[in-house]
Amino acid sequence: MHWIQQHVTLEAKPRGFHLVTGEVMRQVPDLERIQTGIVHLFIQHTSAALTLNENASPAVRGDFERHFNEMVPENQPYYEHTLEGPDDMPAHIKASLLGNHLSIPIADGELAFGTWQGIYLCEHRNHAKPRTLVVTAYGERA
Repeated sequence: MHWIQQHVTLEAKPRGFHLVTGEVMRQVPDLERIQTGIVHLFIQHTSAALTLNENASPAVRGDFERHFNEMVPENQPYYEHTLEGPDDMPAHIKASLLGNHLSIPIADGELAFGTWQGIYLCEHRNHAKPRTLVVTAYGERA
């Protein structure tokens, strides 16, 4: 078995859902050396998330943002954690709903996505900083 593990830094992005598949793959070129295996991505933050969804239509990402803003609104009177701004507690809730990790199969040195799938960074803060992922892959060498 061949193991790869490295930290990937995603540049700061505005609030919203961002397709980052290419950004991740450029920073971990050794994934191409795995014939059959799995890659695990873990985001080291509590106010952003990862998910896998459509990579073709930008409207999907906009719809996600609008839906989550309706589902988890800011400025609710029952929020106690408010010192970091009105977007902070909703960001934590959204991140918990979506999750902090993904596992994706590797086949023939490529991520074995289904049709139209890509990796999203779900940025829930208005003024985010760069985000760090731990990327761990293992499998048989190509």
